[in-house]
Amino acid sequence: MSASMMMMWVSFAGMFALFLAIGLILLSRYKLKGIVAGIVATFAYAFLIIGGLIIAFVVLRGPTA
Repeated sequence: MSASMMMMWVSFAGMFALFLAIGLILLSRYKLKGIVAGIVATFAYAFLIIGGLIIAFVVLRGPTA
């Protein structure tokens, strides 16, 4: 698999993590209560940080030939 194709799949994983974070944050704020909401929010913010780092890596790495 070429480097360009690999970076495409890595960026898709980063975008999936960001969308998952959005869904989990909304779930924890509006549908859940108590300690369960805190646990889900912790996972959501972890996915947000991981997804952001992946996207930053892809963008800062630059174009592939």
